[in-house]
Amino acid sequence: MTSKKILMITGDFTEDYETMVPFQTLQAVGHTVHAVCPDKKSGETVKTAIHDFEGDQTYTEKPGHNFALNADFDAIQVEDYDALVIPGGRAPEYLRLNSAVLDMVRHFFTANKPVAAVCHGAQILSAAGVLKDKKCSAYPACRPEVEQAGGEYADIPVDQAVTSGNLVTAPAWPAHPAWLAQFMALLK
Repeated sequence: MTSKKILMITGDFTEDYETMVPFQTLQAVGHTVHAVCPDKKSGETVKTAIHDFEGDQTYTEKPGHNFALNADFDAIQVEDYDALVIPGGRAPEYLRLNSAVLDMVRHFFTANKPVAAVCHGAQILSAAGVLKDKKCSAYPACRPEVEQAGGEYADIPVDQAVTSGNLVTAPAWPAHPAWLAQFMALLK
């Protein structure tokens, strides 16, 4: 396997598992992963939230860990990266308002580089306008945004993932084994 340089765009109240697990897993198999957040520098942290499915009409939310960023958002050159990871949680709802984030995301689609998004990460994809004619899974509450952006919502079990061209998506963190396996297959 050739080691890849992967960008992770995240922010405060990102979903804990959807940030920590791919960050650590991709490093464990030999990739370099740079986690960045607008207006924050390497060494600063973002707060995470733990979302769980406990039988309510939607997920519950609890405080998670502080996740340390390891690169400066303003200093990265998106062209230097081979792939992109977008975790879910609450961060995508405001990150999608940042034009620099959207431009970065568009780069990966224009260059046809691998992109992995999970859960509410689809909010950033839809805002970037990159979902036209793509199958995209997400947390079910994001279905309208996927469809309004011209994507085909993939209504799959919570522990499954779907690949559509350069894009790998999943509904939530229970899909990590399938989501990360499909993403890593694109990284080869």
